[in-house]
Parts: sequence; C-alpha cells; structure tokens
Amino acid sequence: MTDRHGGQILVDQLKAQGVRRVFSVPGESFLAALDGLHESGIENVVCRHEGGAVMMAEAHAKLTGQPGVAFVTRGPGATNGSSGIHVAKQDSTPLILFVGQIDNRHRDREAFQEVDYRAVFGPLAKWAAEVDQIDRLPEYISRAFHVAQSGRPGPVVLALPENMLSARADVPDLPAVAPMPPSVCSDQIDAVLQLLCRAKRPLVIAGGSVWSAQAAQDLARFAEGFGLPVCATFRRMDRIDNRHPNYAGDLSVGMNPKLAARLREADCLLVIGSRLGDIATGSYDYVDPAAPGKTIIHIHPDPDELGRVFRPDLGLAAPAVDVLARLARRDPPARPDWAAWTQAARADYLDWITPRETPGAVKLEQIFCSLSDLLADDAIITNGAGNYAAFLHRYLRARAFPGHLAPTSGSMGYGFPAAISAKLEHPDRAVVCVAGDGCFQMTLNEMSTARQYGANVVVIVCNNGQYGTIRMHQEKTYPGRVSGTQLFNPDYAALARAYGAHGECVTRTEEFAPALERALAADLPAVIELVLDPDALSPGLTIEGARALAKA
Repeated sequence: MTDRHGGQILVDQLKAQGVRRVFSVPGESFLAALDGLHESGIENVVCRHEGGAVMMAEAHAKLTGQPGVAFVTRGPGATNGSSGIHVAKQDSTPLILFVGQIDNRHRDREAFQEVDYRAVFGPLAKWAAEVDQIDRLPEYISRAFHVAQSGRPGPVVLALPENMLSARADVPDLPAVAPMPPSVCSDQIDAVLQLLCRAKRPLVIAGGSVWSAQAAQDLARFAEGFGLPVCATFRRMDRIDNRHPNYAGDLSVGMNPKLAARLREADCLLVIGSRLGDIATGSYDYVDPAAPGKTIIHIHPDPDELGRVFRPDLGLAAPAVDVLARLARRDPPARPDWAAWTQAARADYLDWITPRETPGAVKLEQIFCSLSDLLADDAIITNGAGNYAAFLHRYLRARAFPGHLAPTSGSMGYGFPAAISAKLEHPDRAVVCVAGDGCFQMTLNEMSTARQYGANVVVIVCNNGQYGTIRMHQEKTYPGRVSGTQLFNPDYAALARAYGAHGECVTRTEEFAPALERALAADLPAVIELVLDPDALSPGLTIEGARALAKA
C-alpha cells in the first residue's frame, strides 16, 4: 500500500470495479478526484450541464448493464443532476453519482453551496450517503456498487467533502463486486411452465432493466418455440425485435386498443423483468390489482417487488436474463394450441402500425415507418418525451436490444444525451435521437459534448412550435384556451451548423430519406429539423378533434 489522496483512492476503486468511462461537469469541490482521473485510463466525458451528464451515465448503464458513473459539484451541480437520478430510479437503472461537498468542518453553517444530500436525495435514490472518513472510502464505494446493482437496480448518491478528498491515507483497495451465479433452478422453471401451460390465452410481458442482446434472442427463441405472443412495457420496445412474428406491441401511453382488450382477455400473464405499473395496465384499469381475473406469473430480481402491487400466483425473485436463458432451452410440454391467439395478436399490431394520415406536408407516421426500413439492423434509437414520441412508439419497429433507449420516467431532454452516450459506447453503429422542439432545447447544449468527443449522432427534431402533449391535454380539458404551451424556436439547422455540425430542414415528407442519408454520411453530429403542422397533436388526433372530445 502507498499513501494516496482521497481522489486517487476513489479513482483506484473505480478502476477495480471495472469503470471505463465517467461523465462529469467539473467543480472545485472535487479537484482531487479530477486529479485522480488524470492518466487513470478512465475516460472522463466532460458535459455542459449536470442533468445531461447524469442522463449520459444512466444511458451508459442501460447499454452495458454496469453502473453508470457521474461526477457533479455541490449545490446547484447536484440539484441540476437530480433529473437524471429520477430517471435512474423510475427506470431501475444502476447508477452512482459522486457529488462534491463542502469542507465537513463547516457543516450546518449554510456554507457556500451547502446541501444536506441525505435529506435531498434520500427519497429519490436507493441510497444517499456522505463519506467523512477517508479510510472508509473503499468501503463506501464498494457498498455503492453493491446497492446500485442488487435487487431492483437503481441510483446511489455519495457526497464527498472536499477536505476528505484532498486528505491522504494509506488504505487497502477492495476488489470488485463478486459476480452473482445464476439463481434459477430447474424446479423453478418447471413451476413456471406448468402454470403457463394451463392457460388458453397467455400473454408474455417483457420489460424492466438490465437486459442484453442474448436476453432478447432468448426471449424470441422462447416465444417462437412455445408459440406465445410477446408485448413490451412502456419504452422497453427493444426487449425483442419488433419485426419478430410473435411481437404484439407495447403496453404504452395511448396503447393499441386491441392490445388493451387482449390484455383484459388474457387468462395468464407471464411478466418478465417488469414491475407491471400503471402505464402497462392502463392506470390499473385493464388489470386490477384487487381483482386481476387472471393467473399472474411474475419474474423480477427484487423480492420486495413481488406482491407489492399485484399478488402473483407464482413469484420468482430472479434476474430476467437468467430465467430467459433457461426458458429458451426448454422444449414445449403439452399445452393448448396458442397459434390462432398469437397470430391474431400479431395481426392487430401490424394493423396498428399501418400509417393513419395526419395533417401537414411532413407526416410523422410516414417518417417513422420509413425510418424502420432506412436504418441498419444494429441502429440505436433514442428519445425523450413529448407528443412526437406517441408517433415514434407506434410506428417505429425497434431492433432487438440495444435498439431503443428512452426514459420510462417520461423525462424531456433525455434523448440527446442518451444518444451521445450510445455513440461513445458503439461508435460503429448508427445512433439516431428523435426529439421534439421543446424536448431538444432542454439539452441541446450537449452538442458541444458531441463535437468534442466525436459522437456523430443524428438528431431528428420534430418542430411543431409548441409543447404538444400539454397542448393536447389542454384542448381536451379547456378547449380553445391556449395558455403556456406555445414556443419560439431557433433555426435548428443553422444552430447545428454554428456548432460545426451538419444541419438540414425538411418541409416535405419526401425530403426526409435523402436528408437522413446525408446526415448519416456527414461524419459529424447532424440535425434534421422536421417542420410539422401544429394541428397534428398525436396519431389520429387533431386540435379540432380534441375540442370535439371536450364537448362530448
């Protein structure tokens, strides 16, 4: 052992945990940690806003299955970053946020930028703590990685007083979190299949976090071998390739009414990885926790989630990837013939994604249908939130994991930082962010980050000059009384060029395909602005239609 300052001890622990990349906005409160990162071999991606940095770390964790790591400074840095912590909490993403803190000898005097991080982040994170003893730094970091990954994964916040980081100590490092052996036995798989194969109308629901390309393949193999229909939960569309003949759609906001009816009609739900929340169940209307009226087989890594809302007939506390690996290797036992049920579910999905025309010269339904065909099989799509996302989720045929990154928390601004993170992890793949005009403006300053690190993503900006989702609800509730939802927008193509990126503006649908081809070939970050008719609030709903609903 050698004498090291706290920043070096911290970074050495990150190296021991296998961390390859961190995301940060620098602050004087963690200068020692920045010094530790110097020549460490860990890439430090310097961002322009703490919310963007933490969202990049969260997306990195989604892609890799390993905890994302971010560094922000005290006070406003930490509170800016809290938006990414909320994403990680609701999306069950393993993440560790290190926050610089005031000199602990000045605590409770409301020193410059002082915040009680345990109080602020305690309800938002899985664990929030402050490290005051340098000799315990390896212990805290080891625990942070364990907590972030155990059970239902989630975010951990560790505050680091600057005098603790700059102090020196001679302490041993701790090894990485020990790998967890597969926790599923044959008897458990037998129990799942015995219950499933009694059903006449089963439905597989796939979701949750910590997925893999192999898990997506195993799910497809299992579904195909057993003849089962598979649907994904909200913004987890890449749990299986949407082009697979057993895929039946996603249980999302504004889901296919025929899929909602099928969810009601199903007599057995095999829920793999997902918590089965309000969006997937239509605000608990399609499946009522008090009287579900169907058999529920629930597989989730956290035993505390099993029975928390829905009482399962069989609950299995196990990672989805392990269970799917075993299910994929099983031969189907005697069971009812589900072929007609599954084929009907697929037919309903294909009908749902057949474009329904909306107003305007640029039609999002056609754009996103064509996007599915124009991109390579290994492309990654990201998005944040807004009414454009209803078009995207309906008409995009997402690739298998990691084909789609989006926040189940519904956070605007997520898509662009997530795309940058995805491109850094997969520089050989096409990465396309779809954002609304309001959504993109929340994090578009990260274009500097994209340029600095060569993250040549393509951003498709859906510009309708308004906060479209809120306008839609406004017209349904207070028709004709437009308030607080109109936006002034820049010339997005010109703004992209000001950053040294590629920029184009599309005013007709037929201009999109060649614009996308040029953007992908630009060898620069690129922005394609779609000029939309503000009357197209969502697929199948115009402003006049929303007002008519309000009067009905």
